[in-house]
Amino acid sequence: MKIIITASSDQMDQPFNPRFGRAEYFILIDSETEKWEAFSNPAFQAHGGAGPQAVQFIAAYKPDVVISGRFGPNAYSALEASGIKTYIASAGTVREVLRQFKVGRLTQTSEASGPGMHGGGL
Repeated sequence: MKIIITASSDQMDQPFNPRFGRAEYFILIDSETEKWEAFSNPAFQAHGGAGPQAVQFIAAYKPDVVISGRFGPNAYSALEASGIKTYIASAGTVREVLRQFKVGRLTQTSEASGPGMHGGGL
């Protein structure tokens, strides 16, 4: 399974970032081998529409799951339309969030989990 976790840096042992569209990095992980790659989020500093722009970027990598702290309505709708499952994490390093997912401690979302954040808001 391909998993993307939002991150504050390009390393597995650094904190995950709870902001989906405004995360600095996306870490793409193969859940079976735990091989991973980090990608800079091109929507990180977008003036608006960061969530949908981030979805468009990550969709090219065909993830099965995205884990973040919250998903705004536009990002969630785009992820759902792309067939990508969304899960919520609250804290930890990227590696710890992956472990939480693997043992079933994260909650899958069925709707947006945060308000829309227009214009670079937190």
